[in-house]
Amino acid sequence: MPIPRIDFSASAGDSTAAKAELIQQVREACKTHGFFQLTGHGIPQSLLDEVVEQSKTFFALPLETKEKYDKVGNEFNRGYERLRAQNFEKKTEGDLKEGYYFGLDLPMDHPQVVAKKFNMGPNVYPDDIADAAKFRRVIDEYFSAMRELAEKIVRLICATLDVDDAWVSEFVDTPIAILRLLHYPPQPSDASEFERGIGAHTDFGAITILLQDLVGGLQVWDRAESQWADVTPTRGAFVVNLGNLMMRWTDDEYLSNLHRVINKSGEERYSVPFFFSGNPDFIVKSFSDSEKAKYSPISVGEWISARYADTYGTSKEKAVGELLPEASSA
Repeated sequence: MPIPRIDFSASAGDSTAAKAELIQQVREACKTHGFFQLTGHGIPQSLLDEVVEQSKTFFALPLETKEKYDKVGNEFNRGYERLRAQNFEKKTEGDLKEGYYFGLDLPMDHPQVVAKKFNMGPNVYPDDIADAAKFRRVIDEYFSAMRELAEKIVRLICATLDVDDAWVSEFVDTPIAILRLLHYPPQPSDASEFERGIGAHTDFGAITILLQDLVGGLQVWDRAESQWADVTPTRGAFVVNLGNLMMRWTDDEYLSNLHRVINKSGEERYSVPFFFSGNPDFIVKSFSDSEKAKYSPISVGEWISARYADTYGTSKEKAVGELLPEASSA
């Protein structure tokens, strides 16, 4: 099940036919896979390369240096995520990855920060890197580019649903938007059969835009074949997938699909996902008639904060992975 590769350049063109084809391709991908690879997005390859290099620079620091920026205790959900801090399938001591969280960089006197909205606050930029100023510039530039691209994708998804996109301006204003630098060490040869770089899960928010290196390891659940399918990396392409909020909006017409990472390459793997969830005060409710809605309305902030509380817990009583049917590894 190769996920579709879609050229986004038609969205900025003048061809009505090309735009109609783009809308149809995205509509089909949202219904059948919940994933697609996006090319023609206009983000320079140089910026993609730079953000991965800056990520490598940070993760190469000694552990005691990285832990100076530990996000545990940071009320704004910013900073370093230690190895095995997150636990999706809850069958091991945690997922085999470390990360670093950034978000919309807001001053302490911003109304959303004062109101203590989830993920709203200032970023924590590491200053132990040789060129800390460049690190910050690259992260901020990339975050800005992803924020703009996310809005374009959400508006395109509206077109696939024949939904007026006037609401999007409110949705994207002061959004919960999380940029994570991720480092996946190679799995040991004697690792448990349940070892995961990140366990099987669906994403929490509206959409995710993933930049990954060429090592591979990302797998998406193929519902038709009841097995895991590898997502082969493509240089310069983003992997875009829908999150759970999109399923709520569409009454499950569009798919937020299960995916995981297993790094058996023997190499270090790096990826940079951008999770776009929207304004924390925005109320997500079905696009359909309210009498037909499958889910109750909920604010973005309430939904996202509850999901994070679950996956950073330590309970092994329930996990997304346990909801999977028996599957063979692709």
